[in-house]
Order: sequence, then C-alpha cells, then structure tokens
Amino acid sequence: QVQLVESGGGLVQAGGSLRLSCAASGLTFSTKAMAWFRQAPGEERDFVSGISWTGTTTVYADSVKGRFTISRDNTKNTMYLQMNSLEPGDTAVYYCAAIMWSVSKNVEDYNYWGQGTQVTVSS
Repeated sequence: QVQLVESGGGLVQAGGSLRLSCAASGLTFSTKAMAWFRQAPGEERDFVSGISWTGTTTVYADSVKGRFTISRDNTKNTMYLQMNSLEPGDTAVYYCAAIMWSVSKNVEDYNYWGQGTQVTVSS
C-alpha cells in the first residue's frame, strides 16, 4: 500500500520560511519522480515544483522560482520543499505526488498523492 505523508505546514508571517516534508512508503521511492502541488480554496490544484528520481533535474512554477527549493533524500524515502520569502498568495494546501516517469506539470499524470498539509501565510 502506497503512502505519501506530508508534514511541516503551518501558519507563518509574510517573509517567513517553512520546510515541507513528504515521507513515502510502499513504493520504490528512488525510481519515482516526485512533485509538489498546491490548492487554494476554490482554485484548481496547481504544480509547484518537481524533481527527477535522481534529484538532478528540478522544475519550478514561475511563481515560486527563486523562493522555493525542492530536494529529496532517497536513503530516507523523503522529499522536501524549502519555502522562503513566503507571500500570502502561497497560502494553500500543499500535496506531494509520485509519478512513474518524468516530472509532469499535469495533475492527471500522477499516480499517487498524499493527504496534504496546510500552509497559511499572513500579511
């Protein structure tokens, strides 16, 4: 049974930082590309960042480029998202997802999802 469990969300003031984690089990983590998506109330789920299974290729949405950093530790079956210079517009539920092949920006391409962690940025 595949499980992706996000943690690290919370309430932070604008300009602050948070580090999200996604712990994976039940799948061969080291062979899966991974990604973070986010969904604000009333909005669609949007791609935030993705990372190849080796960790050598990373992709970012324009809105977070230069502020967020994605990484992974295949020895710990865990992916991370370091979020700096947070803005109120970053407020959303953040989801991690796993894909069989290369990183994709499309929600429908992902095979497995976590339950999400809430990030709230106050102004």
